[in-house]
Amino acid sequence: MSSGDARNSALHAASAELRSRHAEILDANAIDMREAGERGLSAAMLDRLMLDESRIEAMAAGLEAIAGLPDPLGRVMAEWQRPNGLNIQRVAVPLGVIGIIYESRPNVTADAAGLCVKSGNAVILRGGSESFHSSRAIHACLVSGLEKAGLPADCVQMVPTTDRAAVGYLLSSMAHWVDVVVPRGGKNLIRRVQEEARVPVIGHLEGICHVYLHEAADAAMAAEIAVNAKMRRTGICGAAETLLVDRGAAARLLPGVLTALRNAGCEIRGDSDVVEFFPEAKQASEDDWGTEYLDAILSVRVVDDIDAAIQHISEYGSGHTECIVTNDDGAAGKFFRNVDSAILLQNASTQFADGGEFGMGAEIGIATGRIHARGPVGAEQLTSYKYVVRGSGQTRP
Repeated sequence: MSSGDARNSALHAASAELRSRHAEILDANAIDMREAGERGLSAAMLDRLMLDESRIEAMAAGLEAIAGLPDPLGRVMAEWQRPNGLNIQRVAVPLGVIGIIYESRPNVTADAAGLCVKSGNAVILRGGSESFHSSRAIHACLVSGLEKAGLPADCVQMVPTTDRAAVGYLLSSMAHWVDVVVPRGGKNLIRRVQEEARVPVIGHLEGICHVYLHEAADAAMAAEIAVNAKMRRTGICGAAETLLVDRGAAARLLPGVLTALRNAGCEIRGDSDVVEFFPEAKQASEDDWGTEYLDAILSVRVVDDIDAAIQHISEYGSGHTECIVTNDDGAAGKFFRNVDSAILLQNASTQFADGGEFGMGAEIGIATGRIHARGPVGAEQLTSYKYVVRGSGQTRP
């Protein structure tokens, strides 16, 4: 196993490479952006794909932040002594070889590889065809960082083709070499990986995230959170897709909140109650409640009370991230106890659903399942454990 110092050195060197090769990365991204435009990708997809100086700097800073985290390996997670004198420790170890399949966002190349290096895992990256040139340029920086730290360059590999058949081969024919697969992308990708993988999968479905305005919500705070949760970046999985408002506070909250959203460029699709309060809203259909727009569109519904809000989230949510806006801590506690999503917030934007914002340096994705990892998947979540037992000659009778 590599040392923590060597892994951190590789991350710092890769960070420096990203900064020094920023012009090459931007040139590669320009090719991807031009080809994506020719293919008619949506504005949200183009936003995910686009790199600029600030996003490259964010990738470099992210690698440095990951390097600054405590070493996730070798941690004694639990320790106890048996009556017979045996000392037992549960110790953190790498998962092994991780296959990561993702779409569009080239920054995932740096984030995912950085987390795998930090946690002592080897990784096989398969980025989307849209970001092929950008991801290759970023991968070259990561390889250079590994080599400068004296670590094998093959620790971070990238599938060198955009052929979709490569994904099928990785999922079904490499079980002997790959220990776990992590998909990051839309529901079609996630569904394909879950159906075809012959190894364990850590993944999430779409991010149908809710903001619920409780009757005890502050009006100014409600508007600020709703606009940020929806409009800060509409194309990320933590963007709010549905706004729920208590009936008893609808007249007080809805006009101001929806006006703020409209002024920010958001299209409102509401139920009949919402349309009555805000005639500019379009009538929502049943499909709207279960749609991940990834665009400047928000579905809005008036609910009778907190129980109805919880029921709506249970029926239509994807288990990703939900927010309650309220000054009633008792209501927030009830929301936290009864909503079964990976991330729950009180009085904060859903766009904080991010490993970097959680202090993890970065994330591979937000896991919405219940096995192994849940919520932001950072370096610590990319470890397993083994038992180390120390004795003094004990034999079992």
